[in-house]
Amino acid sequence: QLVESGGGSVQAGGSVRLSCVTSGGTEDGFYVAWIRQVPGKGREGVASIYTGTDRTYYADSVKGRFTISQDNAKSTLYLQMDSLKLEGTSKYYCAAADGVLLYPLWSSGYTYWGQGTQVTVS
Repeated sequence: QLVESGGGSVQAGGSVRLSCVTSGGTEDGFYVAWIRQVPGKGREGVASIYTGTDRTYYADSVKGRFTISQDNAKSTLYLQMDSLKLEGTSKYYCAAADGVLLYPLWSSGYTYWGQGTQVTVS
């Protein structure tokens, strides 16, 4: 189960932190990602982390501005979004995968999804 929170409205150049409480994942590690989607457009994986090693992956469009992290004690995944741009307006989903992913930023690899949280940049 994945439950996101933290979305809202922010001015361009501002920051927002998203949270995702996870449950049910294996202690050995699994891939969790933040994936965004604008209505009428495809999904874009913006950041992913392998919980077993903390290895992270970022889309080129957000590198240097977004940071994905986890708090194992709280079973919570975070996405810190800084220097937000207008094109950051989207619904952001937390998603988890089973098994190994060759391409951790591809949304098709993820099986479990949260309900999403809206971020609007103006």
